[in-house]
Amino acid sequence: MTEPTLHHVACHDASGGHRMAYWQWGDPRSAHVVLGVHGLTRQGRDFDALTLSLLARAGSDLRVVCPDIVGRGESDWLANPDGYQLPQYAADVIALISQLHSEQAIGTLDYVGTSMGGLIGIALAGSPGVPLPSPIRRLVLNDVGPTLDPAALKRIGAYIGHGGTYETLDSAADALWALSSTFGPHSSAQWLELSRHMVVPAASRSETGDAKVAGGGDVGPYVLHYDPAIALPLRAMSVEAATQGETVLWALYDAISATTLLTRGAQSDLLGRETASAMTARGPHARLVEFAGVGHAPTFVAADQIAVVASFLLD
Repeated sequence: MTEPTLHHVACHDASGGHRMAYWQWGDPRSAHVVLGVHGLTRQGRDFDALTLSLLARAGSDLRVVCPDIVGRGESDWLANPDGYQLPQYAADVIALISQLHSEQAIGTLDYVGTSMGGLIGIALAGSPGVPLPSPIRRLVLNDVGPTLDPAALKRIGAYIGHGGTYETLDSAADALWALSSTFGPHSSAQWLELSRHMVVPAASRSETGDAKVAGGGDVGPYVLHYDPAIALPLRAMSVEAATQGETVLWALYDAISATTLLTRGAQSDLLGRETASAMTARGPHARLVEFAGVGHAPTFVAADQIAVVASFLLD
């Protein structure tokens, strides 16, 4: 299978509920599920290259599921942007796992989370009361930890929600690269493929995010796929709230029992070396792998990055 299938799960929120989209690869009858959960402004198709490698390595006995977290990609937008925070995201992923388990019993559950997706993974793996059908066996945290650099958060918050209109996919890719060069070296073809699902035709997008077109379509002009309001909770966060959140995240991290891999861009400004080192010495004692020439965050497109994750999950 070279293309995933698109599905949806109904999720609860304070305004009456929403649908979260997810992309499914591999054998829907497999009891081994790998979840790939993207970063703050990204979407589930970020994991295409990694997924194809996992399926080639595992054969048919694997089911890979990559959600578009609410407000992104093919998922609904929230009526109240205050909901664009970790508790809602974690609740939605729990609902997704429950639906997957109802379709085919999950025997092995692995999790790959980039940046925000990694924080969701920490919340799920570190909360003993979370109703998962199977504990998370192996956890990949990609360039994220309980302590995040405030300057990096400010940098990210400054550009979220300020995307313009792009006449072509190529021009959209160029604009995205100007914001994302920290992702490290990519060929033009690799970056264009990563950018393809980051935009949708402007004509298909209502003010509430309805009637989106999968995969960006093929007719411009284009706009970014996500709800600009996802930035509001981040910009509104006080120093006190950030400090309290860090304390909670460390407590969750320390409670993780899953075998954990921490991947880090060696030049990351979000996940500092001190935090990464601490994560190897406490909680699940994560194995740390750093990628030279990369900042925040590795994309798991380069062969060496894919090999590290695939070996960890499947060997």
